[in-house]
Amino acid sequence: MAAKRAASPHYLGRFFGTLVASFAQLVRSPSHSRRAEAGRAAARHALWLIAGLGAAIIALMYLFDATEIRLMPPRGTPSLWWVRILTDFGKTLYVGWTLFGLMALVLIASAAARGTARSLLLGLGTRLQFLLCAVVTPALVGEVLKWAVGRGRPFVGGEANPFNFSHFADSEAFASFPSGHANTAFALAFAVSALWPQTRWFMLAYALIICATRLVLLAHHPSDVVAGALVGVIGAMIVRYWFAARRLGFAIERDGTVVALPGPSLERLKRVARGAPGP
Repeated sequence: MAAKRAASPHYLGRFFGTLVASFAQLVRSPSHSRRAEAGRAAARHALWLIAGLGAAIIALMYLFDATEIRLMPPRGTPSLWWVRILTDFGKTLYVGWTLFGLMALVLIASAAARGTARSLLLGLGTRLQFLLCAVVTPALVGEVLKWAVGRGRPFVGGEANPFNFSHFADSEAFASFPSGHANTAFALAFAVSALWPQTRWFMLAYALIICATRLVLLAHHPSDVVAGALVGVIGAMIVRYWFAARRLGFAIERDGTVVALPGPSLERLKRVARGAPGP
């Protein structure tokens, strides 16, 4: 019992030290020698996305939004219960807390580990930290845009009017643009695909399904979900650059391309979970 009491403060010290270090690494000075090339490449990609999807958003507002929401079933249709369940898989609150919980569990486990096992868990923790930041950062930007734009949700006011605005209204009824679910779904899809490129098609399907649920439930206009996707992808792209510039989970190639560093394999993590030493 005395040994356990003595070990407890030591473990807590290791845990809080790990926690502080995990967040301190995010604000340290960037050190990658090719960060300028990566910054220029990210800026080019962001400008192309803004130009292309921005034009699509305007076109949808004028040509398709009102038509599309008239084709959807009435809000609250009982048979759409499964769509209401499915759409929650893109809810920022649920996705964010899930990622935070996973990251906290990994940090707790790493504080008790030693050697290779600790290194593997810290590597996984950094990747979960990236996913969390990539989701939360564009979500916060999206909330500010919702408040500033103040676009009415479909049929607020009783008409299919895609130009129903009440800027700075601070009302859920006027929080349609951009879609928060689309923002989170595409940010998560981009971030997961950035770490594990083999998942890109699965994650794209996930994001598109979440967007479709927002349209079917008359929560958003089509242009809202495109705007949400745009904010989510650009936000996650900026977070990826931030991590790469600090050599956290990513490397930068000569042409400025950001690539994921090899992470801990599933097999090695299983061995750590079973308590076996890593190779």
